[in-house]
Amino acid sequence: MDTMPLDTPASRENLGISAYHRLKKDIIRNVFKPGEKLLMSRLKERYDLGVGPLREALSQLVAERLVVAISQRGFRVAPMSLAELADLYDARAQIEGLLLALAIERGDDSWEAEILARAHTLSKVMEVNTPEELLEVWDTRHQAFHSAIVSGCGSPHLLQIRQSLFDQVERYRHLWLRETVLSEEALERKRREHAALVEVILARDSERATAMMREHLMTPVPIITEAMRQQGLT
Repeated sequence: MDTMPLDTPASRENLGISAYHRLKKDIIRNVFKPGEKLLMSRLKERYDLGVGPLREALSQLVAERLVVAISQRGFRVAPMSLAELADLYDARAQIEGLLLALAIERGDDSWEAEILARAHTLSKVMEVNTPEELLEVWDTRHQAFHSAIVSGCGSPHLLQIRQSLFDQVERYRHLWLRETVLSEEALERKRREHAALVEVILARDSERATAMMREHLMTPVPIITEAMRQQGLT
C-alpha cells in the first residue's frame, strides 16, 4: 500500500490543524492559565510537534482572541475579565435574538422538525462512564439544539458572526458547563427552559421567543462570575 511521505503540504496542514485543536482545548479547559506565557519548548514536549505546526496553531488562536502575540517575545494566553464576560454574553444574546427572529420569519417545516429532534435528543439522559464524558455529550447536544434554532435565519454571514462570538466565549462557557452539567438540579432547570423555548418558537411568537432567548443566554453570567472569583480569575 502506498503511503504519503511525511513531509508534504497535506501532512504539514494536518499537523497544524491537530495542534490548533489540542491547544485550543487545553486553553479552554484552563490547562494554560489566563496570562500564562506559552513557551515553545513546553508546547513541543506536550504535543510532540515541531515549531511550524505550533506557530500556525498559535496564529489561528490569536485571530480568535484566545492567545495574545507579544512583540518579539512569543505568545501568552489571553486574559479573562468580568468586563469581557459581560460584553461577550450580551453580544451573544443580542445576535442570537436577531437570528431567532429571522428564523421564525423564514423557517419552514423542516426547520421546525430539526428543532424538535434536537430538543428530544438533548432531553434524553445517556449512560456515560465519567463526569467528563457527560459534559462532552451534553454540550455537543446543547450546541446542536441552539444551532438548529438559528439555522432557519438563512444568513451565512450572520451565522459566521455568531460562531466567532461562540469561539471567543468558550473559555467562559466551560466554567459554566462544569457547574451546570454536573448538577442534576441545574440540568433539570435547563430542560424546562429548553422546553419552554421550543413551545414559544413553534408558536411563532417572535417577540416573546427572542426575549426568552436573550434571558436564557444570560443566565450563565452570575454562575461564571462566581466560578471566576473562586478560581482567582478576576
